Amino acid sequence: MVKLLIADRDHNERTGIGWLVNSYAIPFDRVVMAGTIPEVFQIIESEMPDVICIELDMIPREVWDSFKERIKQYKQTIIVMTAEATFERAMQGIELHAHDLWIKPHSPDSIRRVLARCCKAASSAQQDTEIEEGAIPPALSYHSLFLPQKQAADDCWLLLLQLEKTEQQPRLLSFLQDYPFHHAPVLLPLSDMIVSIFTREPRHSLFTMKKIGNRLLQEWEEKFAEPLSLVLYDTKDKSLALQQKYQYARQALEIRFFKGYRQVSIIEDKVDWQIIDPFLTPAEQREWIGMLGDGDRERLKLWMYKEFLNKEEPYPEPGLLRTRLTSILAQVRRFMKSYCLDQGRLEERYHRVFETILYNPILYRIVQEFLLFLYEMLDMAKEYREDARIDIIEQALRYIEENYTNPNLRLEDVADYVARSPAYFSSLFTKRQGHSFRQLVTTIRIKEAQRLLLDRKLSVQEVAERAGFINANYFSKIFKEKTGLTPRMFRNRKKM
Repeated sequence: MVKLLIADRDHNERTGIGWLVNSYAIPFDRVVMAGTIPEVFQIIESEMPDVICIELDMIPREVWDSFKERIKQYKQTIIVMTAEATFERAMQGIELHAHDLWIKPHSPDSIRRVLARCCKAASSAQQDTEIEEGAIPPALSYHSLFLPQKQAADDCWLLLLQLEKTEQQPRLLSFLQDYPFHHAPVLLPLSDMIVSIFTREPRHSLFTMKKIGNRLLQEWEEKFAEPLSLVLYDTKDKSLALQQKYQYARQALEIRFFKGYRQVSIIEDKVDWQIIDPFLTPAEQREWIGMLGDGDRERLKLWMYKEFLNKEEPYPEPGLLRTRLTSILAQVRRFMKSYCLDQGRLEERYHRVFETILYNPILYRIVQEFLLFLYEMLDMAKEYREDARIDIIEQALRYIEENYTNPNLRLEDVADYVARSPAYFSSLFTKRQGHSFRQLVTTIRIKEAQRLLLDRKLSVQEVAERAGFINANYFSKIFKEKTGLTPRMFRNRKKM
């Protein structure tokens, strides 16, 4: 079935070309139309038209490269249209390897000749492809990747290529299609990887195939920044069908969880993952509570590195390690709640770390992201503790200022007011204020007495009582110790 896609922003232009195709009986089996670039991309991928007639002016600059990649991948015949007869538009047509360039308004006769020629060429190419595909051995087809079959595939090498960002896969496919292999492999693109099947030749060895894989990786990285992972599967078991080889090779791609991208992994058998208990033991839970409570960053880092990094074969099953990381995150959650940190920015970071644990393909990145989150959380917990201490002292100072006139005011009374033990409050108060509770109360009372002594109507006894001293004698003694003067001398000096 030969298909034609007509893409133009102008509905009348699209309809007019479609009418010409129908009226001239150009033998396209199906004609589809698009008025936007998203529609064009969707039709290219779902319908895979053989001939595309597209208005250049409708392609935004930011999607130009993506459009070129799709055209290169699906190998359609392109006819470009434009209302601007400029050098730039001509160069765009050349970049797309366009079969023809139409300047609006179009000549109906030219449209007929060009489309008829393109339709005939596409029809012939389809017939040739059907003949070639019929000659491909069943072992080198999509069917053999997914359906269990008895045919052995000992005459094939299997190379799986996977990008970190699978949306860049059309670019990888184009790269492989243009790569100068001595004998080109069969390429079977999937949604998340590309399967390359090399016919085994007498002079090919595992060493030779590894060199091919390393050279592919090196040349890809010279042109593109997107990380690429390769798995070369080889086995001494010649009875394995291609479907079994593919399943084992696909499983081996998970090794990138430990090794990272930009690697060529050689697999000669089914990956034998180590099975571990993913949950923290009671002792490990207590250890984590202690490390978090102490804010010990170095111990946390060493624990995470020892537990998760520098792993060697046989590797733990990646899913179990992800579960173990979420088990640790549960302890962190308890710590956050105890400090009321389960809200705001840190709460958002917590959910991002959880998603990272579940979906990030590289273990090292997960651990680093986890540690950065832990450090930020510990900083906020420290601020919380300091703020709480400041609040306690401020409450205590307000209470003292309101009650210093009570001669029986004790440290125990203030400690009880702020709900702390007397020993803890005394230590914290002295550390934050630089002097003891008793010293502060005395200082406040002396300052109040100095103010009251200015009122000559009040006797020394009355001043002592209002300032919070037990009696006038004790007041006079303390006043002289702190100011160097008796209360009467202080009053007389102020009078002078």
